[in-house]
Amino acid sequence: MKLGIIIGGGPAPGINTVIGAATIEAIKNGAAVLGFYDGFKHLTGPEFDSRKHVLPLKIADVGRIHFEGGPILRTSRSSLLAKAGSEKSSAVSPDTDKVQRVCQHLHQLGIEYLLTIGGDDTALSARYVAEHSLGKIRVAHVPKTIDNDLPLAGGTPTFGFTSARNLGTELVANLMEDSRATNRWYIVETMGRNSGFLALGIGKAAGATLTIIPEEIPKSTTIVDLATVLEGAILKRRSMGRNHGVAVLAEGLLYKIGDLNELNNLVGKQVPVDAAGHPRLSEIALANLLKDELSRRFAQRDDHVTLIGHTLGYELRCARPGSYDLGYCRDLGHGGVRLLVESGHNIPNGFMVTIQHGQLVPVPFDSMIDPQTHRTQIRQLDINSYSYRVARAYMIRLEIEDFA
Repeated sequence: MKLGIIIGGGPAPGINTVIGAATIEAIKNGAAVLGFYDGFKHLTGPEFDSRKHVLPLKIADVGRIHFEGGPILRTSRSSLLAKAGSEKSSAVSPDTDKVQRVCQHLHQLGIEYLLTIGGDDTALSARYVAEHSLGKIRVAHVPKTIDNDLPLAGGTPTFGFTSARNLGTELVANLMEDSRATNRWYIVETMGRNSGFLALGIGKAAGATLTIIPEEIPKSTTIVDLATVLEGAILKRRSMGRNHGVAVLAEGLLYKIGDLNELNNLVGKQVPVDAAGHPRLSEIALANLLKDELSRRFAQRDDHVTLIGHTLGYELRCARPGSYDLGYCRDLGHGGVRLLVESGHNIPNGFMVTIQHGQLVPVPFDSMIDPQTHRTQIRQLDINSYSYRVARAYMIRLEIEDFA
């Protein structure tokens, strides 16, 4: 037996823990393990060379990698999706040529089992491999994203989220102390393409002045609208005798901008898209756009406030995993192999590996697909939840009753 391991999407704390646990369990069950460098990138092209792009894994190679943050196999955003438009809502389909080449290379190497690690686009690519191979390759996907936006049952977090949140909380706490010491405001942008879990998790834990997430913002908003929320918070906090603060914003707020041309005009160029068709939000610098708009407003009133835009992103993705993710990822790596090798869990089109109420549960890919977009469904934060209401209660924002 041969097990292949592929990582897709951005890094996240705990990937190496999954790789290590899966490798050890697979070898104990008599399987050889092959890790593929850079996700699907090389497998999709004719230049694939197993001598350069494949790493045979032994127990001695993975015995201590679980403490390391960056994946030993590296990763990329190359996927098996056909070229998509710039809007996340557009429907997607497989790139049949790429899928065929990947399956051909895997068959040539004798891969019978495939364990993929990644987010929603990697899950889709894994599903395409399972479907195209017609059962010859059994596929399991381990959900990974620091955004926490995959729909796992019972509110279970995606691995990497808690470790990224912990580090982000420490960094924002440092910025809060700096803002107090220097009487300035920090506008902090965090990752979170489709949901506000990471931004709110960091802002709530650190006690930031306010946090703004996509779920609370209506569609067709503008940069001006977002700046108005921040401006109100700055003025209200000033009325309380404090001229400093930290605001945390999820980058996914940019997807709520109704006029995409506004983004292109603000950044002075056409915003590029990544391999999966998503606008590269890292190219837009939301924090700096809002800082510039706020600075203009205060200057017009002959007023002054010191504003600093700060992006909190890549430093969270390859952090060392915390104790929760270390244990959780070991469960996922071990569980993925168990589900693959046990004949009772033969799900033809592949499945996602989940832990529900302490038990290992395979969730078929077919049950997680949005029928309109054909993408993996996205989990969003519930702004009616008690947890959100508590976070909101401790924010400084200009409210209707303040005008009384």
